[in-house]
Order: sequence, then C-alpha cells, then structure tokens
Amino acid sequence: MNRLICFVSFFAILISCQPDEEKCVLNPEIKIDLKVSSLEDSIPQLHTKKQLVSFFSRHAALRDIFFGRTNYPDDSVFINKLFRRFNHPSFDTLLTQTKQLFGSGQKLKEEFQRAFANMKYYYPDFQPPRIETVITGMESDLYVSDSLIIVGLDYYLGRRSSYKPDMYAYMLRRYEENFIVPSALLLYGIDSKYNKTNLNDRTMMAEMITYGKAYYFAKHMLPCVHDSVFIGYTGKEIEGAKANQDMIWKRFVQDEALFSTSQRMKERYIGERPKTYEVGNECPGRIGTWVGWQIVNEFIKVKPDVSLPALMNLKDPQKIFKESKYRPPMGDDAK
Repeated sequence: MNRLICFVSFFAILISCQPDEEKCVLNPEIKIDLKVSSLEDSIPQLHTKKQLVSFFSRHAALRDIFFGRTNYPDDSVFINKLFRRFNHPSFDTLLTQTKQLFGSGQKLKEEFQRAFANMKYYYPDFQPPRIETVITGMESDLYVSDSLIIVGLDYYLGRRSSYKPDMYAYMLRRYEENFIVPSALLLYGIDSKYNKTNLNDRTMMAEMITYGKAYYFAKHMLPCVHDSVFIGYTGKEIEGAKANQDMIWKRFVQDEALFSTSQRMKERYIGERPKTYEVGNECPGRIGTWVGWQIVNEFIKVKPDVSLPALMNLKDPQKIFKESKYRPPMGDDAK
C-alpha cells in the first residue's frame, strides 16, 4: 500500500443514468474477481474491549488510517473511545439505516466490478484491490490504495438521513450512495501512478489540466455515469457552465490566472468553494477544474489517436493546452 493513498475531499455526485450494464464495460468478457468484506456487521458484535483489540489487529489499515489510531495519545484512549461509540444505542440505529440503503452490498460490488473491468482493459497489469465496507459513526468516508479500498458507508446515507457528516450543505449533497465508485476512480485518476505531471510547473493551468485528466480517466472507467456526477455540479450548474464558457474564460484572462502560480488565485478558481463569485453568483466552485476537463476533451478531439494511457503519461500541461486549441464557445454556440 505504498502508492495511491488518498481520502475524498472534493469530488462528488448528484445524478446518474440507468444504462445497459454491458455498454458500461469496454470488454464484457473481462471478469473481475473482487473480494469484498462487509465489516459493518462485525462491529456491533464487539461486546468486549478485548474483542475490539482483536478486530483491529486483524484490520490494521482500518485501525491506523481509517480510524486514525496515531491521533490518540495511546492505545488505551483509542480503544476506550471507540468501544463507547460502538456500544452506544444510536450505533444500532445507524447500522439499520445503512442496511436499509445498501442492503447486502451487492449493487456496490457490481459497480466496482464494472469500473475495474474497464481499468483492466486499459491497464492489463491492474490488479483490483480488496474492498472493505464499514460503519464508523462518521469517522471517515473513503480510503483508496493500490491494494485496499475502505468505504465508510454511513458517510453516504444521503441528505435525508437522520445521520449526516458535519459539513456545509453544498458539500453534503455530494455524500450520496452513488458517489462512492466515481469518487474512488477519480482518486485513482488524480494519483501520480496514473496521472503523470511536471512537478516544476506550478501554474494554475497545470493544475487545471491535471484535474481535467483525472475526470477524463474516471469517465472512461465509468462511461455510463453522467458528467455531473464526476464534477459534482447540479444539472443546472453544468448547463450554465457550458453556456457561459466564454465568460469564464474572459475572467481567467482578465485576472491573468491561467499562468499564475499564486496560491490565492488557485484557491479562487480551483479551490473548494460553494460558488466562483468572481465569475458570477451562479457560477459553481472549482470552475477551473471543469475548464481543465474541457481542454482535455478538446485535445483528444484534435488528437483522436492518443490512447487513455498515453494521455495520462503526458507530463507537459502546456503542450496539452496549446495543441487542444481550446477556444470557449460563444453565446448560443455553447449550448
């Protein structure tokens, strides 16, 4: 687990389509043997601290990374706190709500299998990680590495659940059931194992292209998932972004943002915010990452023979930008 270790921070979903499953796998003959452990049923059965210690000994990554053992002064404090949490009456209610939404977990497993079958198509050496699902009492959401994915199911019970993560509403709307698999694939797509970058290029454009490649990557692994799922915009927001690309681009140029290395500038246009107020009160946050995705899409239109792995291996964001010949559509042409 040395590579590709990430937690979810900003990727999200709102809607998805209901496609023919075979069309969502590039080669339906690719079969993925996925090992999934549903640990959410095990935790309420831990009736003694000794049982809890034994459980965490068998699941060290869950203990150390997902539950953050190193954030506690010693093992005793760690075990005592989690034992109290796991044996609180509300934890049984949390498990009940989780089971009502996710059932046996078969749907989630099948979604991962489809995505990983496509990963295997593009990257034949890819070996799917083990997957562990769990409820944590809103401790953590998602952990992704080469060998292991951990999903905190209770983080994804949705806005209508009586249990929700403590976060702003515009972020909370991302934590729905169908967020999980797209988010995991976006984390693969942003990781340097797949997404090669020029570490010496610290411009906003470089970061926009890096994110754009990640979206392009994840979309190929989940081709039947709507674009708005990956970018985390409402349908209205994504249509507005398409219709106003010229206005967005004009603002970037006015602010000399594209080749700026200013952290403040990056936070303005690609950082986590409810809106990009510099463009307009209806412009969603992280708009620079969406524009980066459009640039990558245009690059592939100009260079249709460039494969997904070849694109991801391109380290020069300026080359991608220049050769894309990206010019935002004007007015009605954007629709």
